[in-house]
Amino acid sequence: MQQLIYDPVTSGKRMTVVCFISGSGTNYREIVNRNPEHNYLVFTNRPGCAGVAIAKANGHEVIELSHTLYLRDARKRYGAGKVPRNCPERVQYEQEIARRIENKLGRQPDLICLAGFDQSNTDWMADRYYPRMLNVHPGDTTKAYIGLHWVSAAKAILAGDPNLRSTLFFADKSEDNGPVLVQSKPLNIIKTLSELESQGEKGLIEGLHRVTLFASLQNIKTYEVFREKAHDELQQTMGHVCSRLQDMLKVSGDWEIYPFAVHDLIAQGRVAVDGTAVYIDGKQMPVWGHRLDERV
Repeated sequence: MQQLIYDPVTSGKRMTVVCFISGSGTNYREIVNRNPEHNYLVFTNRPGCAGVAIAKANGHEVIELSHTLYLRDARKRYGAGKVPRNCPERVQYEQEIARRIENKLGRQPDLICLAGFDQSNTDWMADRYYPRMLNVHPGDTTKAYIGLHWVSAAKAILAGDPNLRSTLFFADKSEDNGPVLVQSKPLNIIKTLSELESQGEKGLIEGLHRVTLFASLQNIKTYEVFREKAHDELQQTMGHVCSRLQDMLKVSGDWEIYPFAVHDLIAQGRVAVDGTAVYIDGKQMPVWGHRLDERV
């Protein structure tokens, strides 16, 4: 049975949106800029991050609760960067986040936007808020172009994909593989690097050619194999090229699809789900959701 994510007829035109941030807050900024009339609350796990200043300038309340103390023992037990996604310490931390948010609002939010939030979500969080929790990834998650920082772009390049896309999806119990709502227009890799070079940056096209030639000669198709076989200098070249691509994709991808999904689709009562199936205006979407270069 289809479940509307938000119904403006019964709930009113102003949604209560909670944005989770950990850094610059630019995704949150773009969501608000598209329509500042909704009720916004900001949560951050990194008190004093740049996004907090944006929220305060917008007049939005901020809940700040560092994850550090909650995960300290788990990091000692498992090692830095190796804390399991569903460990008890993470669940306890998320339960406290939810308690503070819901106490502040007096109820659950209409929508949660993970907008540059750098902590993994547990199954507990997914169970509590699915399908009202969104996340964005600078890569095509339907092609498994996932990973931290610039790895998504590297995976696309090694797979021979000429374009990059950002993906907005419903956060569920998977890791960056929830049902897709929207994907950005394609960002052409060669064209983007050429434009950056025309603005004064050097070595991007040459760096891309070096990486792809090495991958071709070594018959490398995946980032895992590339990381194993490529020397440090070539890995640094890959990182530099992909970082610049990710920077551009954030602007043309993330900053477009997040506001569009929140305000043009969900707030208008146009989005529903049935399990993992996604519907817009009653029409079931393909696995990649709605693409901005295609008609709904």
